[in-house]
Amino acid sequence: MRRRSSLVLVALAAAVLGGALSLLGAKVIGLTDGPASTVYVPRDARELARGPNEPVSASARPLLGNGFDPSRIYAARSAGVVTVFAFFDKTDPHGAQGSGFVVSESGYILTSAHVITDAGDAAKTTEASRVFIGFRDGDRAKAEIVGWDVYDDVALLSVAPDAHVLSPVPLGDSSRVRAGDPVAAMGSPFGNEDSIAVGVVSAVRRSIMSLTSAYKVVDAIQIDAPITHGNSGGPLFDARGRVIGINAQIGTDSGAAEGVGFAIPINAAQRSMRQLAAVGRVVYAYLGVTTETLTPTLARHLGYDSDRGAILSMVRDGSPADRAGLRGGTEEETFNGETVSRGGDLIVAIDGHAVRSADDVVRQVAARLPGEVAALTIVRNGERRVVRVRLGSRPAVPETSR
Repeated sequence: MRRRSSLVLVALAAAVLGGALSLLGAKVIGLTDGPASTVYVPRDARELARGPNEPVSASARPLLGNGFDPSRIYAARSAGVVTVFAFFDKTDPHGAQGSGFVVSESGYILTSAHVITDAGDAAKTTEASRVFIGFRDGDRAKAEIVGWDVYDDVALLSVAPDAHVLSPVPLGDSSRVRAGDPVAAMGSPFGNEDSIAVGVVSAVRRSIMSLTSAYKVVDAIQIDAPITHGNSGGPLFDARGRVIGINAQIGTDSGAAEGVGFAIPINAAQRSMRQLAAVGRVVYAYLGVTTETLTPTLARHLGYDSDRGAILSMVRDGSPADRAGLRGGTEEETFNGETVSRGGDLIVAIDGHAVRSADDVVRQVAARLPGEVAALTIVRNGERRVVRVRLGSRPAVPETSR
């Protein structure tokens, strides 16, 4: 029997020489701190979180032409790619190091949450006590932590606009990315600043565990461009020099780059950025279920009249789904080598949008805000019905539910 190798997800921004980490609850200039699980989002912040425009504006434009020219991308974009230095202990002279990129002339910089916090390593997330931005010319500037999103591993920093000449890079549309597209990853692998690596998109919509929370990232971009420690937080560019992702993880058995990297899609990062810029923290809606993907073969076996959807295998007690009367599975069995649930409701649509997999439930719930009402079309005992659920706020610990 062929040995099944285990996949180890490694944080790319692992400190060049380590670093113990110190917190930020939502340190936003002019805003107060508050619990991440419950937060009032004013109307303007909701619009920012939903709207097509960013709260910041960049003057950069896509590169002309349809060919993939890494040297041209490097020449046009490297000034906007930075190195992030985070220090968590005043006695530590080295700190941790990652990458980032400038997104506005006002001084906003995107990076990974695990570059500037210890999210994922401690019960209570701690932020770095000092953060500095290194530019291509070797100059450094002090940065402030605006906030972070542990669920999608995104952080927003800011530097004074007059601290250094800023060269914002344009943000693309990750929903248009396809397997086989050429990409260029830029950053500071192993502290080697101002580096570029090229490759292709190996796959899209990968479901991977977040490095900074117990939830999954369902739309990760898989790439074969070699990225490693220190690349985290750096931009992944498409052929026209637009950022389509934030380099975040590698999949490896040895701890070294082995051809499988993952980037957080820029569309998800922009959602985080809008809320962080508006209120200093990010909130996610919560349903409180565990789901399994229904396939045509499994549908025939279980007797569903729909061949696609998400089976409710578990409904968390006291969750929004529980209060709305949704039902989880009553028993388990093994089918085609997998453990599957029987007896649970089948979700086939949310607010009229088709649900074809378990990941679709995560995507559609995450696109909403706590307090919103979602209309779930379910199949129960062969009958279709619509169940309206008032969504809650995602807790830090999911207890295996969404």
